[in-house]
Amino acid sequence: MKYLLIILLVLVVLWIARSQRTRVRPPSKPDAGERPAHEPMLACLHCGLHLPRNEALPGRGGVFCGEAHRAEYEKANPQP
Repeated sequence: MKYLLIILLVLVVLWIARSQRTRVRPPSKPDAGERPAHEPMLACLHCGLHLPRNEALPGRGGVFCGEAHRAEYEKANPQP
């Protein structure tokens, strides 16, 4: 009788493990609106902070992490 219970217990554990494994969905492909996984990083010309290219603000002489740094750089380096 105890062997029957052990076999039944093993079968229940295997059934639960198998059902948990099938519930995990494979990773989906990114939607068109999502950013790509790898994006070039650019350094702010003022402070050196690295940020993704789509978040960098272009300015005279390079890219910046924010409007304040772009304004400070352009104020300190007037256009000839």
